[in-house]
Amino acid sequence: MKNVFKQMITVVGLTLMFTLALFIISTDEASAYNWTRTLSEGSSGSDVRELQIRVAGWVADSPTQTYLTTDGQFGPATKAAVIRFQRAYGLAADGIVGSATQAKLNDLERSNGTKHFNYSEFYSKDGSGFSGGRVSSAVVKENVRRMMYKLEAVRVKIGNKPITINSGFRSVSHNNNTPGSSPNSQHTYGIAADIKSSGVSLTTLRNVARSSGFSGVYNGSSYTHLDSRIEYAYGAQYWYWP
Repeated sequence: MKNVFKQMITVVGLTLMFTLALFIISTDEASAYNWTRTLSEGSSGSDVRELQIRVAGWVADSPTQTYLTTDGQFGPATKAAVIRFQRAYGLAADGIVGSATQAKLNDLERSNGTKHFNYSEFYSKDGSGFSGGRVSSAVVKENVRRMMYKLEAVRVKIGNKPITINSGFRSVSHNNNTPGSSPNSQHTYGIAADIKSSGVSLTTLRNVARSSGFSGVYNGSSYTHLDSRIEYAYGAQYWYWP
């Protein structure tokens, strides 16, 4: 009887482990972007646009007032960003987005954000999540997603050190109650963040952000502000690098 009971426990345990494994696998597969072809210079389409979102932080090697346009057209700038991404992650740096590069791109993806950043880190601190801004919550979430991929690049460039989000999205109400904030703050669109990283100087953070496609970059007293103002019709349409 004891042996039968032990066998039953073993079977139940193995079943639970198998079910959990299937759940994990299916969750990962569901959250991974479905690349259906190899991408290279001259390609175009929605998959190229997704690629551009994911490598936007690799637009330059040093502080440069430029950003990667997410237009779905695989041109020289996209190829150069892909090469920088590949070099950073130890891949063959040929500018061609095949299975190895696609796997690394998907390794940075999570259903709740990216590998090192969670949507909740960017919620408005008044408890409104992504609601109450100057654009819809769905638009805010997508804007934050794009920003997180740029921040993944910043994280690599500072030596893979953790980044703290001091302030991400702000509802209009929260922004109005934040001392010193601009009435039309880029935070209210979900295209800005104030960050810091332990052991990394604000000067270093500022310079790295300026090599990662951010068009608004400056240092506060204890944080580096970065935003993508120039990429959005509702953003501030000028470079701000004081």
